[in-house]
Amino acid sequence: MQQYSGDNSADDVCKFICVFLLSSFKHKALGDPSVTIEEVTPPVFPSGSLFPVEERIVQLFEKNTYSVVNIFDVTLRPQLNATGVVEVPEGNGSGVVWDGQGHIVTNYHVIGNALSKNPSPGQVVARVNILASEGVIKNFEGKLIGADRAKDLAVLKVEASEDLIRPIKVGQSSSLRVGQQCLAIGNPFGFDHTLTVGVISGLNRDIFSQTGVTIGGGVQTDAAINPGNSGGPLLDSKGKLIGINTAIFTQTGTSAGVGFAIPSSTVTKIVPQLIQFGKVARAGLNVEIAPDLVANQLNVRNGALILLVPGNSLAAKAGLQPTTRGFAGNIILGDIIVAVDNKSVKNKAELYKVWDDYNVGDKVVLKILRGSEYVELPMVLEEKSL
Repeated sequence: MQQYSGDNSADDVCKFICVFLLSSFKHKALGDPSVTIEEVTPPVFPSGSLFPVEERIVQLFEKNTYSVVNIFDVTLRPQLNATGVVEVPEGNGSGVVWDGQGHIVTNYHVIGNALSKNPSPGQVVARVNILASEGVIKNFEGKLIGADRAKDLAVLKVEASEDLIRPIKVGQSSSLRVGQQCLAIGNPFGFDHTLTVGVISGLNRDIFSQTGVTIGGGVQTDAAINPGNSGGPLLDSKGKLIGINTAIFTQTGTSAGVGFAIPSSTVTKIVPQLIQFGKVARAGLNVEIAPDLVANQLNVRNGALILLVPGNSLAAKAGLQPTTRGFAGNIILGDIIVAVDNKSVKNKAELYKVWDDYNVGDKVVLKILRGSEYVELPMVLEEKSL
């Protein structure tokens, strides 16, 4: 090693250190030249056949993925953030091919921004991407057919060739059992045609939809549902549609193992009306029911309190009585609906759930509390406007 006298400059010392370090690295080169590539390459074994349960899931996905579309609200655009990542707008989601006429079912909130601008029927509100058999994504205009905010459902229509239109097969959500397997297909975070698998975790759940309404009878699943899955199908183990994925319960915005789907029993009731009429005719009574807070303030703990009965309604003709004020200004409670056809009603929300089981023109028997007496009153349900 060279010796440096004390009067050497600091620059010389630095140069010496650099040379020493570089020579050390040369002696400690990365890798091991004594081995060959063949010696350090492990054997690769063939995958072999899938297990039967895996093969079944693969086949279900491959069969049904062509019935799932990607939907983009035309009023929203993906944006590039500062890190170079494309941010997918909340209004982008999924949908299912409903029939051979090109009708597409999705969530109301998926195209909610476009719907907030009050588009007319037939107006383009979305771009719809359909997967062709050769794996190519084809883009179409999605024209509005109808939408129902109360059930978070909407129907679009695309003009596509018959070979691209592969309708989903619809199953019965009424026969579901907790614990059975289910599959969700959708486009989470813009990753198209993504499959997740889980089980039915619960039934008859209340879904607090992004449209701001509560939807009864929801199907709960632990199959991962993330933003972008909305509007996509929840399938049973036979590949039948049992729900439309619509919401997740989360504090982070991503899946926490608690997802919800609108049951197919609701979808099959709403969608045909949207296709035919563009809206849903809901059976019920054209009376104003007290919100729970008002009912509680009036000491009504059980039942749906009637506040207002329009004079020209069937409810008025049947003799239902509204809440009024006496001569002294005191409140006189109106009729309180406690049951419909022996189905108990505890509050306004439960009454509205009961109405979902009926159609306009159906005859029902109301059990009402009038003062201190219970009265049974036959009624014909009309289309609700209140």
